[in-house]
Amino acid sequence: MTATTGPLAGVRVLDMTRLAPGPYASMLLADLGADVIVIGGGRSGLPVPAVSRGKEFISLDLKTADGRQALRTLVSEVDVFMEGFRPRVADRLGAGYAELSALNPGLVYCSVTGYGQSGPMAQRAGHDINYLAIGGALGTFGPSDQPPVPPLNLVADFAGGGLLSAFGIVAALYDRTRTGKGRYIDSAMVDGVLSMMGMNFADWQTPTLPGRGRGVLAGSMPFYRCYCCSDGRYVAVGALEVAFFERLWTTLDLGVVPDHFDQSTWDLIEKSLTAAFEKKTMAEWTAVFADVDACVTPVLEPHELSTFDQIATRDPEFSLDSVPVVPVFSDGPKRRVTDTRVKTEEVLRRAGLPEDSAHRAAAGGTPPSVTGLSWPPL
Repeated sequence: MTATTGPLAGVRVLDMTRLAPGPYASMLLADLGADVIVIGGGRSGLPVPAVSRGKEFISLDLKTADGRQALRTLVSEVDVFMEGFRPRVADRLGAGYAELSALNPGLVYCSVTGYGQSGPMAQRAGHDINYLAIGGALGTFGPSDQPPVPPLNLVADFAGGGLLSAFGIVAALYDRTRTGKGRYIDSAMVDGVLSMMGMNFADWQTPTLPGRGRGVLAGSMPFYRCYCCSDGRYVAVGALEVAFFERLWTTLDLGVVPDHFDQSTWDLIEKSLTAAFEKKTMAEWTAVFADVDACVTPVLEPHELSTFDQIATRDPEFSLDSVPVVPVFSDGPKRRVTDTRVKTEEVLRRAGLPEDSAHRAAAGGTPPSVTGLSWPPL
């Protein structure tokens, strides 16, 4: 599995997380060259292909002595261990930080949970929408006269959980080059949401963000929102700055350019832009603004991305089941293969376990496909 390219080539990761945040974090590490082994078994569920690129999958029965010994053998040779259980569950499985770091003092150990390892909600289950709600983000999303609307599970799960966990792991690996010691990382999705909301918290209940659905970036200002085209599709307008707004207004041939920061002009601006964009299709407006620096873009649907010039030029291999490796580094790394087959005995024999021990440690092949949806898992 060792990657020949990538800034994390040679880094070895054991991942016992599931659902979205942890697997996304370990895929980011794998994309950058790390060797990632995912440990399943019991109630862990089937791998999700969309976040499985560049990984190997095994299934261990940690209720047996052979399964725990296999885990210890693997941990002794890796750099990173990830788990997503509720607090103290990993300890009961023989996979807690104290036990594993004693075995491997250089181990970077990352616990990925919704609410973190402490606090009155630490043992509670939840999903992205709950972490957004507790973190103060959901209360700012959506129109002011309707219920809050979560932006899929991008903010808490993938950004606050997955991306920031990967960031923490890389930081701890760098720190280890100076100290020789590993770190424990308590990565909570609520914490990630709080961190990302810092600028918006500072603007809360000010003219910049007076309330949910209102404010500069909330979609209520007529020069920062979406407009419907003649075919029912939308364009996104982000003409905040004076130069961009002037180009928008003159390209649409709407006459004298108003002062768009004067709130008394907003009704005129909204009605004018609404009427103008209703005259052409989204594709026609895309062509009109292709060479106009006015921050006007089509609102693309996922199936259209691979044929859109910007996406196709940056990433000719893009498809909905093959998203890019990010960020882009000089000289790679390139995409790695997605293979979700369970290879328990192969991986354990490679780690030095005898064939009979590897066989006994395996948790019966492919994990069950039906699991509970609570996060973190029990």
